[in-house]
Amino acid sequence: MPQSTKTAIMVIGGAEDKVHGREILQTFFYRSGGSEARLAIIPSASREPTLVGDRYQGIFGEMGAKEIRVLDIRDRAQGSDSQFQDYIEECTGVFLTGGDQLRLCGLLSDTPLMERVRQRVHLGEITLAGTSAGAAVMGHHMIAGGGSGESPNKSLVDMAIGLGIIPEVIVDQHFLNRNRTARLMSAIAGHPDRLGIGIDEDTCAMFERDGWMQVLGKGTVTIIDPGEMFQTNHQDVDPTNPISLHNMRVHILCHGDRYHLHKRSMRFIDS
Repeated sequence: MPQSTKTAIMVIGGAEDKVHGREILQTFFYRSGGSEARLAIIPSASREPTLVGDRYQGIFGEMGAKEIRVLDIRDRAQGSDSQFQDYIEECTGVFLTGGDQLRLCGLLSDTPLMERVRQRVHLGEITLAGTSAGAAVMGHHMIAGGGSGESPNKSLVDMAIGLGIIPEVIVDQHFLNRNRTARLMSAIAGHPDRLGIGIDEDTCAMFERDGWMQVLGKGTVTIIDPGEMFQTNHQDVDPTNPISLHNMRVHILCHGDRYHLHKRSMRFIDS
C-alpha cells in the first residue's frame, strides 16, 4: 500500500471492502495522514447514523488514526454548530457514508460546515471520500433515484442538485451491479455539458488535484463522455420513449487505469 499523504477526492461505488484487505478504506486513511489522521465521519445519509458512524469509527480506529469523530448531523441547524465547524478546521479527512443522497443534501447543502469542507478540499488541505449516496452527491447535478434495465429514457432518472464537489461530473454508483448504464446515459443526455462517471461496488474513482482520476478496487469505472455527441432526440421525445445518442463515447476503466477529467484522455497503468 503506497504511504502517500497527498490529498484526493475519493468517489466510492458502495459496498467497499470493510473486512479483508480494505484497500479503498486504507487508501483514504493514508491520504488523510495515516497515523496522524484526524477524521470526520458524516453518516447523515443513513437511516441508522449511529450504527454506521460507529462501524467506520471502529475500522479507522483499528488502522491507527490519531482522532476520529462522528459528526451525527440530523438537522440543518447542526451544519452551523461551532464545535463541528472547529473540528472541520482541524481534521485531515472527511468521510461521507451511504444511505439516501437526498437526505444528505437536504441536511448539508449550503451549510457553513459543508462550504468549509468544500473549500478545504479544493485547497488540497483534506481528503474527502464518499461512498454510495456519499458518492452520488459529488457533482453539481445529482442522480437522486430512478430505474434500471431499460433503454435510455427520461423517466429512468430523477435528477436533483448535489453538493458540487466535482461540479463537472454526474456520478452513479452500484453501477454495473445494479444495471445502471442506461440510467447514467439518460442523465447525460439531459446534461451533455457534464461527464458521466459510473462506479461499481468495492471500486473507487480517486480524483487528484492535477486533474487525473485513478481507479482503485475490484470493479470498473465507466466513463460516459458526450463531448463529441452530435445528435440526440432527448428534447423531442416523451419521457418513456427511448433516447437516441449519436457518437457518445464510453470508456471502461479498471484498477490502475487513469483518466484526465479536463483533457478527457486516458493513461494506463504501464504507460
